[in-house]
Amino acid sequence: MAEQSVVPIDQILPHKLPLVALMGRPIFPGIFTPIMIGNPPDVKVIDDAVSGDGLIGLVMLRNETENPLITDLYQIGTVAKIVKKINLPDGGVNIFISTLKRFRIKKALHPAFPIVAAVEYLDDEEDDTAEVKALTRALIAEMKQISENNPLFSEEMRLNMINIDHPGKIANFIASILNIDKGEQQKILEMLNVRKRMEQVLVFIKKEQELLRIQKRIQKEINEKIEKSQRDYFLREELKAIKSELGMTTDAKSSEYQHFKEKIDAFNFEGEVKEAVEQELEKFNLMEPNSAEFTVTRNYLDMIVNLPWNDPPPEDFDLKSAREILEMDHYGLKDVKDRIAEYLAVRKLRNQGGRAAKSGPKNNPGKAGGRVFDKYPTGSIICLLGPPGVGKTSVGRSIARALGKQFFRFSVGGMRDEAEIKGHRRTYIGAMPGKIIQGLKITKTKDPVFLIDEIDKMGVSYQGDPASALLEVLDPEQNFSFRDHYLDLPFDISRVFFIITANTLDTIPPPLMDRMEIIELPGYIDTEKLEIARRYLVPKSLAKNGLKRSQVKYTKDSLLHIANGYAREAGVRNFEKNLDKIHRKLAIQIVEAEEKAAQTAPAAEGTVKQSGQTVETQVTAGEKKAEPVPVFAIDKKNIEIHLGKPLFLEDVIKRADKPGMSLGLAWTSMGGDTLIIEAVASPGKGGLTLTGKMGDTMKESASIAMTVARKVGIETYGVDPEWFEKNQIHLHIPEGATPKDGPSAGITMATALLSLLLGKNIRGHLAMTGELSLTGQVLPIGGLKEKTIAARRNKVQDIIIPKQNRRDLDDIPDHVKKSITFHPVELFYEVLDIALPPD
Repeated sequence: MAEQSVVPIDQILPHKLPLVALMGRPIFPGIFTPIMIGNPPDVKVIDDAVSGDGLIGLVMLRNETENPLITDLYQIGTVAKIVKKINLPDGGVNIFISTLKRFRIKKALHPAFPIVAAVEYLDDEEDDTAEVKALTRALIAEMKQISENNPLFSEEMRLNMINIDHPGKIANFIASILNIDKGEQQKILEMLNVRKRMEQVLVFIKKEQELLRIQKRIQKEINEKIEKSQRDYFLREELKAIKSELGMTTDAKSSEYQHFKEKIDAFNFEGEVKEAVEQELEKFNLMEPNSAEFTVTRNYLDMIVNLPWNDPPPEDFDLKSAREILEMDHYGLKDVKDRIAEYLAVRKLRNQGGRAAKSGPKNNPGKAGGRVFDKYPTGSIICLLGPPGVGKTSVGRSIARALGKQFFRFSVGGMRDEAEIKGHRRTYIGAMPGKIIQGLKITKTKDPVFLIDEIDKMGVSYQGDPASALLEVLDPEQNFSFRDHYLDLPFDISRVFFIITANTLDTIPPPLMDRMEIIELPGYIDTEKLEIARRYLVPKSLAKNGLKRSQVKYTKDSLLHIANGYAREAGVRNFEKNLDKIHRKLAIQIVEAEEKAAQTAPAAEGTVKQSGQTVETQVTAGEKKAEPVPVFAIDKKNIEIHLGKPLFLEDVIKRADKPGMSLGLAWTSMGGDTLIIEAVASPGKGGLTLTGKMGDTMKESASIAMTVARKVGIETYGVDPEWFEKNQIHLHIPEGATPKDGPSAGITMATALLSLLLGKNIRGHLAMTGELSLTGQVLPIGGLKEKTIAARRNKVQDIIIPKQNRRDLDDIPDHVKKSITFHPVELFYEVLDIALPPD
């Protein structure tokens, strides 16, 4: 752009102008600049102006629109003289204009294309003061500084800016070349006061200078980084050349490639695995380390070479020593120990057979289905089922120790994504293999012991069903070629010893349950808890709390009191917590005694009795007096000092000691439990009310029990039928906040109702379980072992069971059945003969 020469004073500007709408930014007076016009109506306006006086009005649009009206334009614009017109091939024109003066639109003569308006011309409000001169110098000086640091300002611009002698024109020129918002430029155009216009332009110059400073700083930082990168690159190239001369590995990538290649060659892969791995290795060799795919491929190859593809060494184990380890770690659990012994015996025979068949096919890593003497699966899948705290997880560790194998545990409780089992596909960012492949990488062996915890607590979501993903993992006919999504290669996991734990089978899908051998771990009775505490819990808790075994002595009665009064659940977890609580309190006493002894004179030689403990001191000739060693004797009397009042008292053992009450047995995921049934009658219109948060199945059982009790009461015991019409019966099961369901309380509810009808107490220390049919038959139930343990904890002496459950009595240990008499029954009348015998 160049400054327009001074318009002659005698030039007369018209008061009627054709207007051209500007979409970009306004144009200031005193400027010589080109403008490109492409809109056909505007081109016609230009053509008409060129054929006339060559004057047009340039006004900026308020908002961009295709067919603007005069109301869409700002009120103030600039009149310009067309100096030259050049026609363009696309129909547009390129014009060179010399802008002359500001004008204001007074009246719209033609509001649409072609827009014509009556205008009045505006003069600058001159203010010839020292302040204006100072502003002029400041503008020129500041713009000179900007132009020197900005290559976009040409030398011609700098000369024009210096040669302009009018303050208003200087402000116009600078505003036209500054990179500011078009709205702000329009405001400057509308400022008639020269001083205010110069002040506003000076503000924008300062902002432009600040932006230039920031831009310069950023550019400097970028240049420094580029220089450092170039320097590092040249140094690396020099280092590479030096290492090449010395015969050393040239770079990290080459070193990793060589490492991967050596490992892969050592595996002797075959078939699909060999082809896929070699392809990935070659791709890794051709990649640039800076590419996004490099890290993905590197991690994949790292996973490949760290997996145990080769067969494990021959097993050398002793069945007797394995049994000793299991006996050392756990008390009872005969079924589990027998199953492990069977597994070891089979493995030993198979190994002997495998050694005899040396001419058989050899297992090749990476060849799906390749096995040594392996027509049948060599792993095992066991599900340990039992309530919390019975030792399922610790049994898994002991099994691994007894077999001399690596142990890996992971929990699937709450798991909702099948990728946790089978891995993510490598197309995803952050992809990683599933827990099975991760465990094999960690254990570095092909035949570890895997413990999958809480399998009954898996969920399902839009991300998939992990239980279904486990079907392939736990199927001996499929897992010899398990294909993880991340690995995408067949891998043999049939040698893995899988141990599954669960509290209940209700939430495990039947196809998954079908793949497992289920071994039940019932809860413990008080005598078993006593032995477990003596052998395992007390020594473990003492060591955990910094105490020595010689410092704390428990009596048999004290441990039984903890089991019966504070930890009556099926497992021993709460038992251990109570022992920890006692030992923490003893630790406080010991520390306080030691601190007190350090502050006072040594105690007299001998033995000093203190409350709840004995303090022994021994002195030998020539020795200093030893510090007193507290010895705590924990008996039944001082248990309450440490644990407070018992949670379960002898006098609150559940008993059916009133008419309308009976004692039932229930099974829950926490183990067996006893259930009191209460029935009362009150005058009313008849009917049965049920409370105690019963489930639908139990409500149906209550309706059946009511029908059977009514029939038996009328036909056998002569109860007046009208009694049922005049009395409302309410059947309740205490602990109303606990959900209850199942059919096994059928005979219990019917017996309670008959006890109410006859006004007669049920036989003492009697519990019962069994489903009742409408015809009075007693049908079989489940969980008899857990129910028997619960009955023993509740001091039950007689248990009525369905006749078809007699086969389950063989699964109950003798020490649990001891002192309990079982009464198998087939019909409800037999139940009444036992529970409500005739007087």
